[in-house]
Amino acid sequence: MEFRFRKTRRAAVVAVLALPIVLAGCSSGKTDGGDGSKTLTIDKTFDLKTADPGRQYEPTGQLVGKALYQTLVTFNGTDVSKVVPGLATLDQSADAKTFTFTLTGSPKFSDGTALTADDVVFSLKRVIGMKGNPSFLLAGVTVTKKDDKTIVLTTDKPTPALPAILANPALGILNSKVVKAHGGTETAADGAEKYLNQHSAGSGPYVLDSLNLSSKVVLKANKNYTGDKPTYGRVVIQNVEGATQKINVQGGSADVALDLSGPQAKGLSSSVKVTSGPSANVIFLLLNQNKKISKITSNPDFVKAVKSAIDYDDLVTLAGAGTERAAGVIPSALLGALPQADALKSDPAAAKAALAKSGYDGESVTLNFPSDLTLNGLEFPTIAQRIQSQLKAVGIKVDLAPAAVATELDTYREGKEIMGLWYWGPDYPDPSDYLAFTPGDVVGLRAGWAKDADPAVSALVAKAAAGGSEEERQANFEELQKALNESGPFIPLVQPGNNIAAKSSVTNVGYNPVWTLDIATLGSK
Repeated sequence: MEFRFRKTRRAAVVAVLALPIVLAGCSSGKTDGGDGSKTLTIDKTFDLKTADPGRQYEPTGQLVGKALYQTLVTFNGTDVSKVVPGLATLDQSADAKTFTFTLTGSPKFSDGTALTADDVVFSLKRVIGMKGNPSFLLAGVTVTKKDDKTIVLTTDKPTPALPAILANPALGILNSKVVKAHGGTETAADGAEKYLNQHSAGSGPYVLDSLNLSSKVVLKANKNYTGDKPTYGRVVIQNVEGATQKINVQGGSADVALDLSGPQAKGLSSSVKVTSGPSANVIFLLLNQNKKISKITSNPDFVKAVKSAIDYDDLVTLAGAGTERAAGVIPSALLGALPQADALKSDPAAAKAALAKSGYDGESVTLNFPSDLTLNGLEFPTIAQRIQSQLKAVGIKVDLAPAAVATELDTYREGKEIMGLWYWGPDYPDPSDYLAFTPGDVVGLRAGWAKDADPAVSALVAKAAAGGSEEERQANFEELQKALNESGPFIPLVQPGNNIAAKSSVTNVGYNPVWTLDIATLGSK
């Protein structure tokens, strides 16, 4: 996906720009890995900061981390609605405060030593203690070893999202002896990152062969991996921008292209297969409810007018292949997502009626957005211009206020935007992550939606946060999102399409919202 500007516990925005792109000499995926095995070449727009799993939290880092490290639990293929055993099985208490993991099988690290409960405890405590980007994932979690096979995680309050969180490659299990020997600790003084940028210390299907953060990552198959042997013995992941990715995969110098926009995904030859579907990113519009920021957007009838004025189907067409309407703030792949039938509806007549009721008198309303942000090939200025045009059709005058994302992000976080156009990528694939959009929470406050602003919605928040069975959680989060669509200051717009183009000889290609692609499961024909 992107890189994350993370200063606090949750992702505010994920972008696709940043590090200089190196148009590397695109090695062919047809060459062998030096030992007779196949080489796979993947083109990706890099946002890579580190290969240390305890410090990475960017999409390229997740892609690499998934290949190098195993986690206690994981997801099966592209389905992120339910966790499945990874290194361990899970027994969860009914109150979602105690999580008991039992190691299974006989996993080994790449140096051939056995993976133990001590390695699990060290790895998770290291993430917590280092206070790096992914540390927030384990905030409030206590990790203890019960015996040689059993690890217990506890929390003070119900944390039904914890299993989904633990599937994140950032929480991969490290060889504690190796990492400690190279400066690893469970504190902010940890000094193992340099080593982990040159060597991996995991039990995953691959090991790190070489790393250049701005140009290329090379992986080799882990000879001591105890799972199914990957098809490709050598994998080259190289930093290439989207337009060139299309040229490379079509010309045969790359096997997989991960960052094609909807238009770029069209017109490829029959030797390339494109897998398209909605990403887990939700682009949304916010209307500030703080009267000190805007008396116009804090008017409930004005909010209703904007919700009815948007032509959602037009935005889907604009975004291109794979794009889907966002029925609510929770994307369609996650537990708790709303059915399309419950999405907001375009109704120009209702928009004009609500606008008249609001007392709006043609004043200009400012729409802020990041001018340099591209998501799944979709440029934010393009969306902003289309929204401006749609709102003009019902009589709302919008002034566009683009700014560089690094600048605009502060205004957004400080809750100073009158109208804002942003998106949310899941920190972890659980509906709890979207409680951020409720009164008094992180994104709610960015829209001027104070804690006591909507007691009815807050009651639904408490109900949804309490946990329960999958069926109960699905029902509770659906009910909450219907209320958000009805009275909240957010307008979910689209989930832009994710398009993966691969040579037809590459099989089992599928998009996973957490790590994009599971390299080890790719096949060949």
